[in-house]
Amino acid sequence: MPAQRLMPTDESADLIELTRTIVDKELRPVIADLDASATFPRDVFRTLGRAGLLSLPYPEEVGGGDQPYEVYLQALEEIASASASVGVGVSVHALSCFGLFTAGTDDQKQAWLPEMLSGELLGAYCLSEAHAGSDPAAMRTRAVRDGDDYVLTGAKAWTTHGGKADFYKVMARTSDDGARGISCFLVPADTPGLTADNPEQKMGLMSSTTATMLFDGVRIPAERRLGAEGQGLPIALAGLDAGRLGIAAVATGLAQEALDVAIAYAKGRETFGKAIIDHQGLAFVLADMAAAVESARATYLAAARLKDAGRPYSRQASIAKMVCTDNAMKVTTDAVQVLGGAGYTKDFPVERFMREAKVMQIFEGTNQIQRLVISRSLAR
Repeated sequence: MPAQRLMPTDESADLIELTRTIVDKELRPVIADLDASATFPRDVFRTLGRAGLLSLPYPEEVGGGDQPYEVYLQALEEIASASASVGVGVSVHALSCFGLFTAGTDDQKQAWLPEMLSGELLGAYCLSEAHAGSDPAAMRTRAVRDGDDYVLTGAKAWTTHGGKADFYKVMARTSDDGARGISCFLVPADTPGLTADNPEQKMGLMSSTTATMLFDGVRIPAERRLGAEGQGLPIALAGLDAGRLGIAAVATGLAQEALDVAIAYAKGRETFGKAIIDHQGLAFVLADMAAAVESARATYLAAARLKDAGRPYSRQASIAKMVCTDNAMKVTTDAVQVLGGAGYTKDFPVERFMREAKVMQIFEGTNQIQRLVISRSLAR
């Protein structure tokens, strides 16, 4: 059952319908097979890009859809309801483009942004390292200036689209000045010395490839640095606020799909002479699931509207990421419970939903880090 949405314009309502049509035709029929075979659906991103769904929040002059973030996130939620793997990929791609849009020169934007936003070039985001996840300022990957180039050496862990992307937004250390010694680079995938390690064997999001990216003397022109030296961490952290809203929307789409499957099953399954949805004990579980989904959606939309209004929204982004992903974990777990033994089998998708929800409490900053961000904001 599609989520009820109050869209700001007729155009944005049509956009949601277009998104639903595309994902119903291109994604829902194949996602179970993609997940089972751990196949990365590169063509799906091209399809979404050509439909304009990867560029929604960017202005028209750079090839974007000129839509507010509250519209983009609801389209992203619709994509994630069909495939959390693709939803996460769309959010990561948007994060990969964010630094170029906000910190790039006009020449850099004109040269690279149109193909990136069209989906012809797929992006990845390299911030974390094996020893520097929640503490990105501890990163060790280095970029050393050599004439008109930089030479990058190190490894970046947990890279979504690792080995599949066409370009990588990379944070690397250009000095030993702590958090102020990190710079941002846009590295083409075919640069010599850049390779992907074996993909991670994950619990969920099987059709989303995750790998450590290895930088072995990767030489790139200085013109591929975004912003000034030392601005890399602020660029990264500014993008993370928007990225957290993306994951909040993805988690909400996943939870909505789990609720829909649970309701359909509860209407069709009978015990003691009536549908199990008519037993109050189970009906109340479904009611709590519905409340969790609706409250999650309201939370991320409230943060998005602050962003659209040009207001500070960092705390609200952390609240949305925490609330939406915690709710998704609860809703997907409850969906397995509603289906009983059937929910624990691969005959139904809810076991996959439960596995996919778990990582959303971890990436884009663990929910413990979100609580730290929120509490520090309150203290100020």
